[in-house]
Amino acid sequence: MRMAVQDEIIYRNPCQVKGASQEKSSERPTASIAEVDALAKAMPEHLSIAVLLAAWCQLRRGEILGLRRKDVDLLHGTLSISNTRIFTMNGIAVEKPPKTAAGIRTLAIPSNILPVLASHLDRYVDPSPDAYVVVGEKSGPQRPCVLRRSWNNARRAIGRTDLHLHDLRHSRLTWAAATGVTTAELMHRAGHSSPTVAMRYQHATQDRDKALADALGELATVTQIGARDKRAMKVYPKDV
Repeated sequence: MRMAVQDEIIYRNPCQVKGASQEKSSERPTASIAEVDALAKAMPEHLSIAVLLAAWCQLRRGEILGLRRKDVDLLHGTLSISNTRIFTMNGIAVEKPPKTAAGIRTLAIPSNILPVLASHLDRYVDPSPDAYVVVGEKSGPQRPCVLRRSWNNARRAIGRTDLHLHDLRHSRLTWAAATGVTTAELMHRAGHSSPTVAMRYQHATQDRDKALADALGELATVTQIGARDKRAMKVYPKDV
C-alpha cells in the first residue's frame, strides 16, 4: 500500500497502525540507461515522454500528469514543478500543489531529452499555456489507467516486469548519487524535504566503490611521489 501511494495509484494509505510494521522494505530495483531508452521506445509515441520525464527529471507520476506547457521553459531548459494531478479510488482527478514546499522546484532539463521534449510539445501538445504535456490520444488529459496499461506493456516488452514507473525516478537518483553529488543536490532534484530520504539513494554501488578505490590509489601515488622528490632534494641539492 505504501508503494501504491508512492506510485500515486491511491491518495492515502489506509493501512496505518502505529508501530505495527518495523520490518525494512526490500531494495527497489533500478533500470539501466539502456533499459530506460528501451522502455521509452516501447511506449506509444505520445506517452514515451512520460518515461523520460520520470527517469531523467526524477518526476513522480502525479507531477508528470500535472505538468503543463507553461511549466516548460525550452529557452532556459528548465521545468517548474508546482502542481500534481492524482486520482482518487473512484477515478476523480485531484489537482493540488506538491505535499511539501521542497516539492515545488525548478529543474534543469538534461540536454539529452531537451530536443525530445521540444518535439513532443510541437507534435502532441495544444499551444495553450495550460495544456497538459502528457496527453491522451485525442490531446485530452491523460488517464492514469491508460498510462499504467501502456507502462505494463512496455516493461513486459523489455523483460523487466519488476519495474514500477516510480522506479525510474529511483533509478536516476541512484545514478546521480553514484557520481558523487551532495545530499543537498539530491534533495533539490528529487523534491525531498528530508535528508534522510535523499540519503537512501546514496547506495554503495560497485562503480562508485571502484571510483573511490581509484581515487585513493591516485592519492597514495601522488603522496609517494612527493615524498620521493623531497628525499631526492636532500641528496641532490639545487646548487649541485
